[in-house]
Amino acid sequence: MFSKEEAQRLRKEFWIAFGKSFPRKWLLYNTKIKDFAFKFNADARKVEVSLDIEITDELFRNAYFEKMWSLESILEEELGAVLKDEFYTLENGKVISRFWVTKENVSIYNKNTWQEIFGFFVEKMDGFERVFHEYEDFIKDV
Repeated sequence: MFSKEEAQRLRKEFWIAFGKSFPRKWLLYNTKIKDFAFKFNADARKVEVSLDIEITDELFRNAYFEKMWSLESILEEELGAVLKDEFYTLENGKVISRFWVTKENVSIYNKNTWQEIFGFFVEKMDGFERVFHEYEDFIKDV
């Protein structure tokens, strides 16, 4: 196992390497919908690309979740199997709605898997962004 400092250094090195390998502007938080963001997540066992709907008003969060769920077949065409959870609980206890795709058996701490992770990130985030841009007006009409 790694020391806390070494793990932190590897995480930083990972994100810098990803940014240098794929120097493009991702949509991420720039959706023009408050608390509706696309995210990259990576840890010691898996990586994920997700759409996190963090709106505190449950009615609005649910409305956006339902809109995205209505696009499920389109999301799956772009991304493959998509996981979804209307009441996803974050590590800090906050409840959000989430759509995500996961790649198992890779690690931010194993440089031998970084290229595989980078490819996954690019492919899946591109898919999420294509769906968002294509259906942006529909999604925003809540």
